[in-house]
Amino acid sequence: MPVYKAEKCLDELYMRLKAALESVSPDFEIVLVEDCGGDNSWQVIERLAAVDPRVHGIQFSRNFGQHYGITAGLDYCHGDWVVVMDCDLQDRPEEIPRLYAKALEGYDVVLARRRARRDPPLKRITSWLFYKIFSYLADIEYDGASGNFRIMSRTVVANFRRMGEQLRFFGGMVQWMGFPTSSIEVKHAERFEGKSTYTFAKLWKLASETIIAHSDKPLRLAVRFGFMMAFFSFCYGMYILGRALFYGSSIPGWNSLIVSLYFIGGIIIAILGILGIYLGKTFDESKKRPLYIIRRATFDEPSTPD
Repeated sequence: MPVYKAEKCLDELYMRLKAALESVSPDFEIVLVEDCGGDNSWQVIERLAAVDPRVHGIQFSRNFGQHYGITAGLDYCHGDWVVVMDCDLQDRPEEIPRLYAKALEGYDVVLARRRARRDPPLKRITSWLFYKIFSYLADIEYDGASGNFRIMSRTVVANFRRMGEQLRFFGGMVQWMGFPTSSIEVKHAERFEGKSTYTFAKLWKLASETIIAHSDKPLRLAVRFGFMMAFFSFCYGMYILGRALFYGSSIPGWNSLIVSLYFIGGIIIAILGILGIYLGKTFDESKKRPLYIIRRATFDEPSTPD
């Protein structure tokens, strides 16, 4: 679980996780990745780890983001089956035994589909819109009713670790691998405390980077749009020339010319901007920097993932 500004819900989360997991097996671990939220979450994690050695805490050197927290958790977990979930208790720990039972039917991934989301209307609308656009641009039929909450086999985790790209979208990366997948419907609870830290600006940034990371379709659409504009411009030019030759009509003047130039110029700049974004992301990938940096951990300081 990635942890961000969650100090008030971690004790409740631990108690409910412990009860749910012990109903499946006493052999489990809870990996909490603290993403430098600026509160006392790390102190709570250290206290829980001192009480229960099955709790493992990792703290980043700075805020890297939710999907990097998930990546770190998957890098340092050891289980044959791994559950990924949020820490705000909207993902109910009591659903984990159901996910595990469904996985034992022969699936490598089992998603928790939220029956009715307990989020504000605006967030539900923007989330729905993002997944629709993402599915179209990335050519992946991604189920927006399923968040990060899921159970995965060790095989899926091992292959996920091999994916080292900087721009990370956990759900899309797992779906891309194509392992046998199923889902169950679960209740989506209210947030235990506080409110979401995802602002519209953050969601927009995440959406644009995710689409760029998983698809070159915006580039292909830009090429198609360019050819379409050239075709219509050619047709309109032939129409103007025909009227001038056969009917003696005057060619439209200065105003229409300037408007057309500004319009085409704006389109060209926008397309160049798309190209620049892709080049910038390629530059970031070429640096080969680590995905995250660990400041400290409650277990022996990890040097390389297991």
